[in-house]
Amino acid sequence: MPARQGAETLVEVMPERSLELLSQHEVNRLRRTGEGGQHEVLRRCALAVLNVGGQTDDSREVLEKYHDFDVFIVQQDRGVKLGLRNAPPGAFVDGRMIRGIRELLFAVLRDVVFINTEVSGRGQFDLGSSDGITNAVFHILRNAGTLRTGDPDLVVCWGGHAISREEYDYSKKVGYEIGLREMSVCTGCGNGAMKGPMKGAAVGHAKQRLADGRYIGITEPGIIAAESPNPIVNQLVIMPDMEKRLEAFVRVAHAIVIFPGGVGTAEEFLFLLGILLDERNRDMPLPVVLTGPASSEPYFARLHDFIGATLGSEAQQRYRICLGKPDTVAAMLREGMQEVRDFRHAKSDAYYFNWRLHLDMDFQQPFHASHRNMAELALHRDQAPARLAANLRKAFSGLVAGNVKDEGMRAIEAHGPFLLAGERDIMRRLDQLLTDFVAQGRMKLPGRSYHPCYRLTV
Repeated sequence: MPARQGAETLVEVMPERSLELLSQHEVNRLRRTGEGGQHEVLRRCALAVLNVGGQTDDSREVLEKYHDFDVFIVQQDRGVKLGLRNAPPGAFVDGRMIRGIRELLFAVLRDVVFINTEVSGRGQFDLGSSDGITNAVFHILRNAGTLRTGDPDLVVCWGGHAISREEYDYSKKVGYEIGLREMSVCTGCGNGAMKGPMKGAAVGHAKQRLADGRYIGITEPGIIAAESPNPIVNQLVIMPDMEKRLEAFVRVAHAIVIFPGGVGTAEEFLFLLGILLDERNRDMPLPVVLTGPASSEPYFARLHDFIGATLGSEAQQRYRICLGKPDTVAAMLREGMQEVRDFRHAKSDAYYFNWRLHLDMDFQQPFHASHRNMAELALHRDQAPARLAANLRKAFSGLVAGNVKDEGMRAIEAHGPFLLAGERDIMRRLDQLLTDFVAQGRMKLPGRSYHPCYRLTV
């Protein structure tokens, strides 16, 4: 029960399904993590989980609203507890923390500790090599209990949090059809097109009496405050950075659905296409379906034209567009998964993690969205389509940072908009795409004006 001391509210929380049994050494290490360099990461991620249901995509607004929130390790011989100071009240019912939020809170602690001690701290993974990064991604997912043996069944769903009510309801219908076919859902864990498929799948699973449906949310510290986990998520994973988050998505996916979205969705789509355009991945089956209600046709037409004009017809052939037909979309995914299963069975590959998929370091190394790095991106067609996709992905990653990440927004305030320069036709088409995103309200939550964090030139 929360206890009040003056103007402060203090509460101690016991573990839920994570970190329940710990050695004294592990307890001591957790305490040092709470007091050391990872404290701010832990605080921000914990606040995001406790702020489930928050209706802002501005990470600074969340941090400023709960500026006096803090989290600390409570050491005890039999394990560990978390102490919370001035936590958001919506995380509690009648003085008790909601159980699902408690699970996610300790998932945050689990991942922050594992990444700090096992991935970054000990240096047991060679993060300077492609194989080493992939190995790190695998171990983070395995430590989180996300990887499951058995036939392919995981649909990764991408899409924006700033979508219309019609698009949100449609994403629920697609999720419902996915759930009826006993497939599970993985998203970026936020609201909008990340919440809708999970909510629909939960109903479909209930009708099928499926008790162990998975609703996996994969995020990273820089974006979690702007996209707090939605209440349906029952497996939360925090990756160290955006690139490892994106790799985790494509490694665990047996199929991918893309709903309408903004620059974040475009970043994910370009990351995927750049990988699939690699000659070493061209024969690898992975069903990719772009979908939304019939009214979303202009959005997908513009996106499809942009892909064709920049990456070519081969990139367009790696996905299908199906509008207004949730049951057809789900049937396409289930059929595609059978092809994935047959391919991996023939190659003696794991179903739960796509080791065979090749990623160049260009897709794996973290991209820091500084003004200099954004201005130096090679945005022209005098390069392989896969490399252009990688550079376009970085451009959209920078726009995500400028839109919703604290560090990116502060850089824009200090130095003005990011400058993107490139081939004239690419810049023209990029301007059309981004202008449409702004006009359709896909850059911010509905009801908020948008001030561009970018400027385009040739």
